Amino acid sequence: MYVPFEQLPAYSRVWVYQINRPLTLEEEARLNHLLRDFVTEWSSHGRNLQASFTIKEHHFLFLATNEEVASASGCSIDKSVAFLRQLEQEFNVQLFDRTQLAFRHEGGVRLMPLAKIKAEVAAGALAPDSLYFDTLIPTVGALQQQWPKPAKDTWLARYFQGQ
Repeated sequence: MYVPFEQLPAYSRVWVYQINRPLTLEEEARLNHLLRDFVTEWSSHGRNLQASFTIKEHHFLFLATNEEVASASGCSIDKSVAFLRQLEQEFNVQLFDRTQLAFRHEGGVRLMPLAKIKAEVAAGALAPDSLYFDTLIPTVGALQQQWPKPAKDTWLARYFQGQ
């Protein structure tokens, strides 16, 4: 059962998928249509999930469910992953690459390979206050209040120790 994203309670569970390139406006419009169809029918053990989605910064896709209405099961999560894999093919994007990290850069999004983080910190190109789009946020409320957030306040803090 689809609900507008902004109407989901703050405690709603969220999954973040980072897109490896910015989407065009036309792609976002098509993606919004497909996502709405998916979440409208998304269910868990025969119970409709109260679910939604949003796309932010042309780079991030969020799926969310109010688990007080119905919890997402392994099977329902598998359905969402299969659907997202289809979207990867249709839009020629990657949604599951966790080796690229996203940071706010000059008003946009800059993707940086995880393997280069240490060098970027050493070169001063990445600072503790650099805003990081953390894909590990657990809830809609965290998304609303803490996203993006300074790299030093995430799992990336270890790269700044001793600075």
